[in-house]
Amino acid sequence: MQDDPDTTIVKACFAVIYTPSRRRKRFPENCVTPTASAELAIKQASQDKDSYAARVMGPSRSSEGFRLYYLLEWLDGE
Repeated sequence: MQDDPDTTIVKACFAVIYTPSRRRKRFPENCVTPTASAELAIKQASQDKDSYAARVMGPSRSSEGFRLYYLLEWLDGE
């Protein structure tokens, strides 16, 4: 039996988010790269390339059918 990825429990994790604007609070799955630690997310982030370290919750399926991550906090304090 194959696991359905949409039935997994949503969890908090560290990630690098690609976004030109940090005003949003939710991000599509293709803009989020989960990392193993906060330190790794901070190291991989690059403001010059619109990618920022964050702690996120997800992925979860939206009402529109997209898989989304929800921002918990930016790791640089903003």
